[in-house]
Amino acid sequence: MDIRDCIVSAPGKAILHGEHAVVHGKVALAASLNLRTYLKLKATNIGQVCLNLPNIAAFLCWDVSELKDLLPRGKQEEVTQLDPELVKRLCDFLGVANGNLDASNMATLAFLYIYISLFGSGELPSLTISVWSELPTGAGLGSSAAYSVCFAAALLYASGAIPAPIEELEHTASWCQEDLELINSWAFLGEMIIHGNPSGVDNAVATWGGMLRFLDGRIKLLSRVPLLRILLTNTKVPRSTKVLVARVKDKINMYPSILTSVLDSVDAISSTCEKVLLEMTNEPITGEHYNILEELIDMNQHHLNVMGVGHPALDTVCRVTLARGLHSKLTGAGGGGCAITLLRSETDSAVVQTTIQELKDCDFDCWETSIGGPGVQVHAPLSVKEDILGILNRY
Repeated sequence: MDIRDCIVSAPGKAILHGEHAVVHGKVALAASLNLRTYLKLKATNIGQVCLNLPNIAAFLCWDVSELKDLLPRGKQEEVTQLDPELVKRLCDFLGVANGNLDASNMATLAFLYIYISLFGSGELPSLTISVWSELPTGAGLGSSAAYSVCFAAALLYASGAIPAPIEELEHTASWCQEDLELINSWAFLGEMIIHGNPSGVDNAVATWGGMLRFLDGRIKLLSRVPLLRILLTNTKVPRSTKVLVARVKDKINMYPSILTSVLDSVDAISSTCEKVLLEMTNEPITGEHYNILEELIDMNQHHLNVMGVGHPALDTVCRVTLARGLHSKLTGAGGGGCAITLLRSETDSAVVQTTIQELKDCDFDCWETSIGGPGVQVHAPLSVKEDILGILNRY
């Protein structure tokens, strides 16, 4: 079997509006985050499959002969649901209990599942795969989905299941709609292994990029959204999404007449934001567009505090940025975690750097980045940042 070497990447995600409200049938807007996960796949002849994950200090190798015993009876042609027998065999092989997996075990299980399922009807290839991410793990930024999309894209491409991608820029390329749908389907299986019952939003954002609208389980990709500059701040305050979702539900049950109106208002915020972003793609961008986006951010942040998912650390982010004329809200589950701050196209770099430093002085991590960029891509080595390529080449 001819295996094609490749370097691929996929973005993280940020929720722009609608977190928590989406659980109760309201619109949410999610956007690709220009912090990416990179994967390098190289065919070898050493008779081993090696997986290197320096972000979580996992470095694993298996003999191909070991993995052959795990093969399913036939290649999984239809990507619809997990094969529970294969998951069980993999858990036994790794010596872990399904449902009691740490980050390293979940990442390994997702990789082996896709690798064995895709190559199951033929000869298992000898590979070395190295993955490195700019995304912090466990921060609600879609790091696991970016990881799953990278694996799905690289293994589908290496196996010949999808063709060479279409060149977009000088050193990057992506796939057609049909191939992206196949990548997304396999990545969703990886997300099921890692999260159990994912919504599908994170892997869709990592696959297609840009921005999408999510409502009642239906995902709609928004075309031609503007690229928006943001600050992303990680408060590093741990939180449980499950606990926070339950907290909002309890508040709704206790104050239904109040919280129902709040959820309706958040739904309107999401829809208004979508309308403004569409205007920004079809006509010259004005200061008024940014004024509206900033007001929507402030209103949504207040609503999220009313829902009970705020945190003093997030209040600090909002206070520090507002002192510089910038507007912020939490993104994701809240209760800590991350916040996004909108930057106008004309926001001075000195203001940005001062704000970043002030947030770092609060013991937060902070990056200037953007939302709305491309989804999964193949890269020529020259297009990968030198430091990232150095990390990938080291393993």
